[in-house]
Amino acid sequence: MTDPNEGYATQKEPEALSTVPHDSEDEEISLSDLRWDDGVVFVFFWVLAFVVFLQFFTRYVLNNSFGWTEEIARFLLIGVTFTGSVMATRKHSHIAVEFIYRWVPRTLRRIAQAVIDAICIGFFGLMAWYSYQVSGRTQQMMVSIDVSKSLVYQVCAACFAAMAIYAAINAWRHLRTGSSRLIDPDLSSHRNVGLD
Repeated sequence: MTDPNEGYATQKEPEALSTVPHDSEDEEISLSDLRWDDGVVFVFFWVLAFVVFLQFFTRYVLNNSFGWTEEIARFLLIGVTFTGSVMATRKHSHIAVEFIYRWVPRTLRRIAQAVIDAICIGFFGLMAWYSYQVSGRTQQMMVSIDVSKSLVYQVCAACFAAMAIYAAINAWRHLRTGSSRLIDPDLSSHRNVGLD
């Protein structure tokens, strides 16, 4: 009988692969970084969950689906996405390519961070303005309920405006402290550099 691991490097024991020491206790989950505006995401999310469950229940259990649930679920998903983006902007958790930053000088990383902050503020502000303009021009009503689709664009405009404000606050903190996750990629969180 042949060895199934023949030709492969020997596998390491599970203890050697673990990054958490065995004698450490489980870390407690901290909700201290939640703010009042994060609650808007949870409201959108749970209303969306209820509407999707209602759609499933009426379609597959009652065999008589409510027609409005599909359209409202689509618009609620947009709300979850944009309000979640506000939270991500506040927490500095939007995705970023940090790989290159480890090999460039710190001065160049600070310049790149300032450029990125300026681009983010400009982009969010511009998108807030465009969303506001589109909401003013939208006269179409939703198909299933008697509500204007401009409401969706107004929510998007408000979320982009909030992202621009948080991006400006983040940029100010980066300039004031001289550090960020991109400037100092070896730091595991912003708490280490006093950004929160």
